[in-house]
Amino acid sequence: MTITQLQYVLAVAEHQNFTLAAAKSFVTQPTLSMQVQKLEDELDVLIFDRGKKPISVTEVGKKIVAQAKNIVNEANRIKDIVDQEKGFIGGDFALGIIPTVMPTLLPMFLKTFIKKYPKVNLIIKEQSTESLIRNILDGHLDAAIAATPLEIEFIKERPLYYEPFVGYVLNDHRLGKLKNLKTENLDISDILLLQDGHCFRDGVINICSTSKNEVQESFQLQSGSFETLVNLADEGMGMTLLPYLNTLQLDSAKKKNLKYFDDPPPAREVSLIYHKSELKIQITNALQDIISGVVRGAITFQDVKIISPLNK
Repeated sequence: MTITQLQYVLAVAEHQNFTLAAAKSFVTQPTLSMQVQKLEDELDVLIFDRGKKPISVTEVGKKIVAQAKNIVNEANRIKDIVDQEKGFIGGDFALGIIPTVMPTLLPMFLKTFIKKYPKVNLIIKEQSTESLIRNILDGHLDAAIAATPLEIEFIKERPLYYEPFVGYVLNDHRLGKLKNLKTENLDISDILLLQDGHCFRDGVINICSTSKNEVQESFQLQSGSFETLVNLADEGMGMTLLPYLNTLQLDSAKKKNLKYFDDPPPAREVSLIYHKSELKIQITNALQDIISGVVRGAITFQDVKIISPLNK
């Protein structure tokens, strides 16, 4: 039994296809198939049911795949230990970021990080929270930036910053004359929301006084863009809530429509999340230091009320 064989098993289990697994593993399909077959012969069990399309994992195969993940992760730790001992910060690092954070946060820290750590090859992927969690578990991401708390057993969370929610309200809206907003002022029926699947949408629903009721919408909006929500609000279609960093990008005319909440404002916790195995922790530490440093000057709110990213 070899680490390479276990890696091939994991590739087949993920892609449910030997040809695709071989391509992703950068080997020929016969080579990969032969190594998987040798492992099955050695263990005297079938890991995969080849009679089904797509290929499925047998019951005993599921246990082998789970253990293979642990073994491959622990094997990767050997190089990780050596890198840490040498103080080396470099190599590939796959970082996932949720869509409602990527556009504002990435430009703030990327140039600084690359300049300070030129040997790190950041591979940045925009993904939903659900995808980030799955890819961290499967080893396809080394870390991610997401709204927390998530409270998932295999994931560690390091808060980076707390980002207040800010209202975008036109003067002729029912809340337009208020100096500051209170959470009890909000009515989910006239708040423009992001499409399902965005944790920011669930956070907004959670702070509304009617959040326990079903969301009623007079039209169906499937957009992941805060810019779209602002433009619709400008057309009198309702109000919306924005993350604080997004408000910094608005022009001076639109900033006049911003309304802040009374203290403590509702806010989301944005964290660096990673597997509890802590592979490549030296790069994770470096990311935390850089991001926390650049955001510290942009967000000046001290006392906030953290809103769950999940619609519970």
